Amino acid sequence: MPMLVAVPGTASASTTSGWSSVTQIGGTAYLNVGGQTMASVKQYKGCGKNYSYLYVWEGYRSTHSSWNVCAAIVTNGGHDVQDPQCDRNVVEIWSSGAATLSQCTQALGWNGNGPIPYSGDVAVKTDVRC
Repeated sequence: MPMLVAVPGTASASTTSGWSSVTQIGGTAYLNVGGQTMASVKQYKGCGKNYSYLYVWEGYRSTHSSWNVCAAIVTNGGHDVQDPQCDRNVVEIWSSGAATLSQCTQALGWNGNGPIPYSGDVAVKTDVRC
């Protein structure tokens, strides 16, 4: 697994705010909305926590004037949502970090306002990591 370096106070495809390093665990999931790939969703671990990361694809951003996205970690077979973070018209979003390294987890991403996916929201989860 590649080690990714974080720059405190920033968040990008390879960083999460405030931590020196995080590592992607598991595969990437793809959020498809209206027949178009909206975003990629990945799970990371580092500094004693799990993180969900969602990146909104440029192709989706260029054809939509606004969107809402959320990222969270889920446990208990995908039923318990932890540390959700939601925002509007962002390119990427990190969950705040869940102290779940001792549990089986998945990264969850969806196109909604949160704090959980509601009816009508499109959601996707990465593979389970234990």
